[in-house]
Order: sequence, then structure tokens, then C-alpha cells
Amino acid sequence: MSDKPEKVLVVGPSWVGDMVMSQSLYTLLQQTRPGVIIDVLAPAWSQPILARMPEVNHSLSMPIGHGELGLGKRWRIGRELSTSGYDQAILLPNSLKSALIPFIARIPHRTGWLGEQRYGLLNDIRRLEPDQYPLMVQRFAALGLAADQPLPESLPRPALDIDAHSARESAKRLQLSLEKPLLALCPGAEFGGAKCWPAGHYAQLADAYAEQGWNVVIFGSANDTPVAQSLLALSHRCEDIIDLSGKTSLAEAVDLLSLASAVVSNDSGLMHIASALNVPTVVIYGPTSPGFTPPLSSRAATVVSEIDCAPCFQRECPLGHHGCMSEMPVQRVAGALGELLAGAS
Repeated sequence: MSDKPEKVLVVGPSWVGDMVMSQSLYTLLQQTRPGVIIDVLAPAWSQPILARMPEVNHSLSMPIGHGELGLGKRWRIGRELSTSGYDQAILLPNSLKSALIPFIARIPHRTGWLGEQRYGLLNDIRRLEPDQYPLMVQRFAALGLAADQPLPESLPRPALDIDAHSARESAKRLQLSLEKPLLALCPGAEFGGAKCWPAGHYAQLADAYAEQGWNVVIFGSANDTPVAQSLLALSHRCEDIIDLSGKTSLAEAVDLLSLASAVVSNDSGLMHIASALNVPTVVIYGPTSPGFTPPLSSRAATVVSEIDCAPCFQRECPLGHHGCMSEMPVQRVAGALGELLAGAS
């Protein structure tokens, strides 16, 4: 028997939250296959997240845009990887194109859900039974086990490593005081506007905590700047709120979120990052469900819409009223945050 460690290539997902949740798979692989070497092929933007996962040996940048076929590029990457000695490829996306590189690389064991009829490209095809694995993280983790092997009762939770010095330097550069508690607000969502709790509601929550002497900081990408500006325009204490949307790299956002005393977020990638940092986090659900993508943390609370049409899992409200989020009272979110903080103290 060879003493050579098993080497696995994981084809990573295309969304921030999914990438964070994939850490549960990597940890499970290490627990069940001692000495395994895990490389992850993923979009370049994910490098700061993967760099904070000690389970990942090496992250390989995928130079192909989301939705792009790029056959020539996939062929070149596959041929380059064909000499890397991978024993298995695990595919987290369900698309046909995501299966091309492992096939071209001739990785002998290629595992994934059936997805887009990937017969031939995969030779370890699993048929997903949604009732068996209702959570996204379960679907990722199951691919790391044999097809007939049950998941453990409790999956390892994502836990990102943080460089405390780097976090403090980022705060210093952005002139964030660490002498007061910090409330991080994440009012955006890449998935679509349906996931977003109204800016005016966030503004009321921000005002309440600013009046209590908290630092209130808005996090998000440049795409979230319009909602951040709306929040500020609707706030009575806008001078006490710091807008960092579009002003930090993803690496800086991760480091700075680790310094937060609490986070309030839509169901978004930043929510999953905050959960993986074990920061007290309140998550607001309307068109999506914690029954599919919950915060994977013991220090998180969820506030879920109870209207009849939720969850619809649509990017924009198909009925035009956005009631699942607009009718979510500020008092309910504030109450969940207060209870979470009381329990954390």
C-alpha cells in the first residue's frame, strides 16, 4: 500500500456564502481521510476567503467568468492539472461546464451531483434527494463521503482564521475607533433586491444603536453603495454612521467584521462570513429560508417572515409588494439582537 497522501481537487462555488459553507466539506475530508491534501479551484475573488481556511493546501484561480463557457481556457487548465496527481475531483457547482476541467485533467475519481446531465464527465454521479439533504452545507459535505455513507449527526462549522494585527491595521487605516462596540450592518445582497430588508428599517436600527453610543458601520461591495446611501439619507444620525460599502477589499471586510460586536444582515455572503467568524449575528429572511442556508454558528439568530408567499426564492418580488421584508418590523429585529447580545454577555 502506498504511503502517498490522497490528493483532492475541489471545484468551488461561485458565491461568497457558498464558498464559506464549503469549509465544512474540507474539515470533514480531513476528519475522515487523515493526511488528505485539498486544493480548491475557484474564482479569483475567493482567494481571501480560502486563505483563511487552514484546511486548504492551495487555491487555484479560475480565470473564467461566472456563466462563461471558455472551452479553450478550460482545456488549457485541464491539461495543466493533468500532471498534478489528483486522486479525486469533487464538484460543488451542478453545471455541466464545471465538470469539463476535471474530465480533461483525467482525474480518475470525479464526484458530483447529477446536475446538468453530466453523464460521462463524472464517474461518481450522485442523485440528489432534497428531503435527505435539505441544507446546502449538507449537499456539499455529502460529496466528500462515499455514496452510501451517512453524514455525521453534526457537521463541522465554518471557522475562518483571522490575523488580528491585519484587522487592527485595517481599522486604523479606515479610522474606525475600537473603543466603542461596533454594530456592522450588511444591507445588500448579491442574489437580488428581494433579499434586502428596507434601507429605512436599517436606518431606524442604526439610529437606535448610535444613540446608545455604538459605532455603526455599513459593509458591502460597490454594488451595495446605493442602498447604503439610501440608509444614510433616511437616518437621523447619519454623521454617526460610517459607510464602507465599496471602500474595502473582501480581505479587509473579513478582517473588520471579526472586530464587530454584532452584525445585522440580510441572507448574504457577508452574513456567512460573520457566522464563520463567530460574531453575534442576526439574519433577516424573507424570500429565502434558514431551512436551506442558515447561519452556521451558535451565536446567530434568525428573524423569518411569516407571510403566506414566503419563501419564494425569487431574486425580485414576483408580486411587486416585497411584503416579506417591508413588513418585517424594526422592533422584531432589534428584539432579536438584544436577546442575542444579552446571551453573549
